[in-house]
Amino acid sequence: MTDQLLERAEPVAGEGLWSRPYRAATIGFASVMFLIGFAAFAVVPTLPVAAGDLDAVPMYPLVAGAFVAASLFGGVLGGSWADRAGPRAPLVTGVLLGVATLVVSGTSATVWQLAAGRFLDGVAAGMTAVAINTAIAHTYPGRLKAHALSLMSACWIVPSLAGPPLAGLVTSWWSWRAVFLGLAALTAVPVLAVLPLVRGVTGARDEGASRPSLAVAAAVSGGAALAQYAVSGAGSGVDAAHLAAAAAGFGLLLAFAPRLLPRGTWRAARGLPAAALLRVLGSGAYFTLEVFVPLLLDTVRGVPAAVTGLAFSGAAVAWAGASWVQGHLLEHRPRHRVVAAGMAVCVLAAALAAVGVLPGVPPVVAGASMVVAAIGMGVAAPSVTLLSIAHSPPERQGRTGGEMLTAQNLGQVAVMGVASALFNLCLAGSTGTTGAYAAVFALLVLPAALAVALAGRARQP
Repeated sequence: MTDQLLERAEPVAGEGLWSRPYRAATIGFASVMFLIGFAAFAVVPTLPVAAGDLDAVPMYPLVAGAFVAASLFGGVLGGSWADRAGPRAPLVTGVLLGVATLVVSGTSATVWQLAAGRFLDGVAAGMTAVAINTAIAHTYPGRLKAHALSLMSACWIVPSLAGPPLAGLVTSWWSWRAVFLGLAALTAVPVLAVLPLVRGVTGARDEGASRPSLAVAAAVSGGAALAQYAVSGAGSGVDAAHLAAAAAGFGLLLAFAPRLLPRGTWRAARGLPAAALLRVLGSGAYFTLEVFVPLLLDTVRGVPAAVTGLAFSGAAVAWAGASWVQGHLLEHRPRHRVVAAGMAVCVLAAALAAVGVLPGVPPVVAGASMVVAAIGMGVAAPSVTLLSIAHSPPERQGRTGGEMLTAQNLGQVAVMGVASALFNLCLAGSTGTTGAYAAVFALLVLPAALAVALAGRARQP
């Protein structure tokens, strides 16, 4: 990639993602995202079986939460590395580490080895995600950034549809270990073939770039893991272990998380801090909805798991389709307005989920709320990423990517924590199960509506 190409504000007429200057990078990024997505979705139905086989079902929340917590650390590490040495090194390291962690998980003799494998996989995923976003920021000019982000979303469609059922079949016919080891073998060769294609993607470097403390990132990751464990038992009551984990986890997050976010995030200071807060609010509302709607369909509405799976598949397709729309049909609209429109759709989705709780309303209404929310996030999430890129100088793109990933994970943990506490309080009170779900979905209207109101503070300069 030449300096002249990197300096373009807009592509010349006729240039696209697949034109000669960008073709190799586009193939590399898309291939990596497809393989990562396939591995991520295939692991989902496999983990509970693995925990059961290792006689560690009570430890399952810790195993599942290790990935999210570690991705936060990986994002900080990868972002700092990308700013100092360019995005290629953390991208290569993250992808290869991801392959190795599948082997670690697939050969697990204890639940602790399985948890370690998932933790390392989270580190790899965080590094890779931030490195790809940084490389996109450096590689593509102007509107092609939006096109590239929509392509990255599209790369998750096939994995989301094919990954879980194929992994379920392999687990049933063979073993859960075959899923992990098979994914490692399936991923290794194509990844090694793809990596040379991104050899030329370097971009701005800053050897003296300020770096967030990895010790702080580790403390926040530990806090996120504990908080994730604490909120994982939504609907199953509260015990001393979960209360202690909640106190320790949220205490660490309150003490250290602000150091990993842009200064002024919590007061929505204009520019990058406001964009980070939008990520907190949007991801918190969406991923909490994605947890509680399937729980509602399973425990209250009696919907078969296969039907609930269709809602997940529909949401994945809707997200990718909406991302294409924002990248192609809305590319000339002010990005903060696109974010506001997307989050307004998320407000509608939360309201739809609340209506879907009512006994006389068909369960499909609640299931449809996941698809509607995915449409909103498919429009809003890439637009928030573009705003964060616009507010960051080239030599800071890596750190900005780490901050945005931190914001995403913190949003999931924080909103899920509040929603879970409200859910359990309602169950302990007189509202009953239906009222508890209705209260949670009504709560989710608040962060989505706040994001609509604050979107203008992230206006692109």
